[in-house]
Amino acid sequence: MNKLLMEENDRLQKQVSHLVYENGFMKQQLHTASGTTTDNSCESVVMNGQHQQQHNPTPQHPQRDANNPAGLLAIAEETLAEFLSKATGTAVDWVQMIGMKPGPDSIGIVAVSRNSSGVAARACGLVSLEPTKVAEILKDRPSWFRDCRCLDVLSIIPAGNGGTIELLYMQTYAPTTLAAARDFWTLRYTTTLEDGSLVVCERSLTSSTGGPTGPPSPSFVRAEMLPSGFLIRPCEGGGSIIHIVDHVDLDAWSVPEVLRSLYESSKIIAQKMTVAALRHIRQIAQEATGEIQYAGGRQPAVLRTFSQRLCRGFNDAVNGFADDGWSLLGSDGAEDVTIAINSSPNKFLGSQYNASIFPSFGGGVLCAKASMLLQSVPPALLVRFLREHRSEWADYGVDAYSAACLKASPYAVPCARPGGFPSSQVILPLAPTVENEEFLEVVRLEGHAYSPEDVALARDMFLLQLCSGVDENAVGACAQLVFAPIDESFADDAPLLPSGFHVIPLDAKTDGPTANRTLDLASTLEVGASSARRVNEGDANSYNLRSVLTIAFQFTFENHLRDSVAAMARQYVRGVVSSVQRVAMAIAPSRLSSQMGPKSLPGSPEAHTLARWIFRSYRIHTGAELFRLESPSGDAVLKQLWNHPDAIMCCSVKTNASPVFTFANQAGLDMLETTLVALQDIMLDKILDEAGRKVLCSEFSKIMHQGFAYLPAGICASSMGRPVSYEQAIAWKVVNDDDSNHCLALMFTNWSFV
Repeated sequence: MNKLLMEENDRLQKQVSHLVYENGFMKQQLHTASGTTTDNSCESVVMNGQHQQQHNPTPQHPQRDANNPAGLLAIAEETLAEFLSKATGTAVDWVQMIGMKPGPDSIGIVAVSRNSSGVAARACGLVSLEPTKVAEILKDRPSWFRDCRCLDVLSIIPAGNGGTIELLYMQTYAPTTLAAARDFWTLRYTTTLEDGSLVVCERSLTSSTGGPTGPPSPSFVRAEMLPSGFLIRPCEGGGSIIHIVDHVDLDAWSVPEVLRSLYESSKIIAQKMTVAALRHIRQIAQEATGEIQYAGGRQPAVLRTFSQRLCRGFNDAVNGFADDGWSLLGSDGAEDVTIAINSSPNKFLGSQYNASIFPSFGGGVLCAKASMLLQSVPPALLVRFLREHRSEWADYGVDAYSAACLKASPYAVPCARPGGFPSSQVILPLAPTVENEEFLEVVRLEGHAYSPEDVALARDMFLLQLCSGVDENAVGACAQLVFAPIDESFADDAPLLPSGFHVIPLDAKTDGPTANRTLDLASTLEVGASSARRVNEGDANSYNLRSVLTIAFQFTFENHLRDSVAAMARQYVRGVVSSVQRVAMAIAPSRLSSQMGPKSLPGSPEAHTLARWIFRSYRIHTGAELFRLESPSGDAVLKQLWNHPDAIMCCSVKTNASPVFTFANQAGLDMLETTLVALQDIMLDKILDEAGRKVLCSEFSKIMHQGFAYLPAGICASSMGRPVSYEQAIAWKVVNDDDSNHCLALMFTNWSFV
């Protein structure tokens, strides 16, 4: 494949040189024909006061509009030449994207711009679809570009050479709650080259290019698309080679400084646009050949629609556009959580939801949202933890309220409880994508009632969930976890009200806001230059892991309960923010290393004491050493216990209560697929199978009297439900310095995932 792509690149570079020469001749002819016509429109002299870029003065093009096809064709031909020079030449200083190396299973060759105007990315790949089909799919940008809110074709003009010129207006979503969304007014040119290659190229129409003025957009900031597009060349024997270029200027200077790198990152453009387009094409190609099997008998197009609806619903909630019916609700004095309401949600949810999700006597949708800055926490690691350990941040009562909104008689507004209700989750995969960078799944939340008033909440609930960006080696590394309650029927047109998390990495900068790992992003905007600090060399690695987390939760409400639901939602999101901050502190890799290495060794005095008790108790009861001490230092026991190859874990021993894990070494955490933070939510009887529970119960009295017991080989389960086999287990009683019972220790030898 690499040789084929290199030959294609050489051939196209020669063609680009020829087209650039022809384009220069055409521009000279047009300039001669236009005479002394000048452009005195207001738009041509409006400058953005925040970032006036100094350029040598250039003559403006004559005003061109839809009534002048020749003028638009000239713009289209210029766009074509400039696009080809980027797609196959060196008009942009390209550097290969780290982590996207070519290979037999690679998506293709991906590069990003360096030191160029705006941000740009390009990719080249091979797919098993014909060029016309590829062009049809790629031109339908809302189907694969998740940040695209709408794309309207306002005019279609035949180009006279078999091509087509379109005038497009596109709106995109803002990635956070703290900056306005962007829109684009562009000309798109579709044509066929002499060698049969199909080209779809596009650029913004501005005062410098000429052309008609785009529609006004008071809620958006007008961004510029520099010549971009797709070059699709047919291959002998079928299939196509695709060259994709995305080059935009997102007006980064108009956003708060702490967010600016989001709008200056070529890697994010590569992930969200360029690579996303190539992956979408490959996904459809493999679906067409039947290479992908899906669970539940759903058609691939239906599952893709579910994914798109989840993303779109979450983005709509984060952005809260007024033309969708959203308006802000007054705050309670603090500005950390924003509450928006929509009393006409059918406007953006669709008329099919009228009877099923909203009360007939009046109501709507309420959204509570917040953004926060994270430090030293890779987005992939955080989202994976949030997905796998929902009980660390979610409240079961609030989940039950959200699920009840699908029923005819919603429950009363819950009070967000600090601990929530204990519940466990089972994840049922539906549709992973080709490279597993995104997967759609159903989550079953198993409910438990512990008091009579909680019986109504003690039933299983279901969430449709979309998770992406959890590969720690992925480039760009935006990560997202979005979910919506569904009922058991899970119809294709089921109403969805998505909530969730979106984490976007910030490129490293030399100036940082504060040294805190996590903080409310709104407060960061008020930090002036006097409080900014220079990050030294020792801090650089941890500062590279800055990211922005956006949280949004949606709830339906009845009009007479609006204020109560708003208070609940505000309290709940503040609780989620606190939980995420706590989790981020716990799972953040060491500030001294940028590598996502092994889990950090717990270093508290309690951990040292517990390790000593485990080691001593094993020797007292069995007469053998758990391991040979390699050093007489005070922390040697804990270090060797932590790095022991067998899974060692401790659980509480309480009367009339299921044992809960309190400690595990690194092998134990790996076996349980959890972290020290989430370990205390896992009960022993949940990981043992029925045979294991029976053996442990029969041996329990022996353990209490003799101090230990050997357990036969068996099967247990991780916290994610994956089966784990082990050759043998030993359980022993851990006693403290007073020889009083402290906990129960277990060691699983030679364990492995089945």
